[in-house]
Amino acid sequence: MFFFPLSKEDIIKPPSLQMALLLRNLFFRRSLCSTAINVPNVLFTKEDSRIFMAEFPNLVRELTFDDSISRHLPLDVSKHLSKCIQYNVPHGKKTRGLAVLATYKHLVSETKISNVSLKEAIVMGWCVEFLQAYFLIADDIMDGSTTRRQHECWYKKNNIGLNAINDALLLETCVYQLLRNHFKSKPYYQDCVDLFLEVNRMTTFGQSLDIMTSNKDSKPNLELYDMNRYISLVKYKTSFYSTYLPVALGMKMCGVYDNELYRQARTILLEMGHYFQVQDDYIDCFGDPKQTGKIGTDIQDAKCSWLVVVALQRANRQQKEILKSCYGSTDEENVAKVKSVYKELKIPKIYATYEENTYKAIETNINQLSGGDQGIKLPPQLFKAFLNSIYRRHN
Repeated sequence: MFFFPLSKEDIIKPPSLQMALLLRNLFFRRSLCSTAINVPNVLFTKEDSRIFMAEFPNLVRELTFDDSISRHLPLDVSKHLSKCIQYNVPHGKKTRGLAVLATYKHLVSETKISNVSLKEAIVMGWCVEFLQAYFLIADDIMDGSTTRRQHECWYKKNNIGLNAINDALLLETCVYQLLRNHFKSKPYYQDCVDLFLEVNRMTTFGQSLDIMTSNKDSKPNLELYDMNRYISLVKYKTSFYSTYLPVALGMKMCGVYDNELYRQARTILLEMGHYFQVQDDYIDCFGDPKQTGKIGTDIQDAKCSWLVVVALQRANRQQKEILKSCYGSTDEENVAKVKSVYKELKIPKIYATYEENTYKAIETNINQLSGGDQGIKLPPQLFKAFLNSIYRRHN
């Protein structure tokens, strides 16, 4: 788990400095390549993105012309599902979905990659993107957001409204339909279904913690906003599905069954997930909406963000009073007062230090991954590529 000392001096230290990874004498199955393939130090290439997107129209047709829908329900249902999928799923950076493909390509020898196996990795990646879209629709409704990925939120569209709740559930069903259509005969099918179900459950718990902490129906209780709660919130709401899920799915597709390897991957990937969410919190407040594609509302929504938790630890009495009276307010003047406190406390500078220190610490942990004499370890270049894909990001 992550550990953040609560003193002012130690808050900028990354959680990974407190962790000891026991990485010794681990082996892949012999079906995996015995040496790492020559993969660029990026998570995915433009060609990966191209072939990933090229498969999307096929999946839309598959899902919307499914016999269970087209034979028993009016055409309106298929048309609406198609519209919902195309509006909510294929946009954004698609990092999570592409990470499945990247993991597969890092773990399997080039000579063993076929067009069929590549397509399977792409479909699995789209399953993650459908799950992401389902989460985002629900999250936007609960947060009262107005924009997502530079477009109007789905529930804000004409004639959608709270029907978007059911649409989110429709997208969730698409995940399991695709899994059944493409992987039912595979030995890893049940493991992947179980993983999706477990990650879905964990993310829902994280969302519940987020809602209970923010409590939009009343003034936020900032006494609850501490680093321990923040660590739990991020771990469950973000990290499991954003970083661990894609890589774990790729590992399962490659026939990795060693639980210790999953423990190693999970430890590093949850650290990355935490790092990713801290970045998100900072970008929400200080990012450019033209780059992020959405207008940040963490202050107005009284979110338990990294910024307010650090600010509360460092603030003097007067600054805490400002935060207590203004945090969670939609009034622009009050929002500006909160941001002013952040700047007085030099939160941007603290964040910059945190980002650099955490990057270096995670990189050190990646370099400590080790294998045995007769097998190979989890390839460090995979995790480094993932880390580099989010380092110093602005959206």
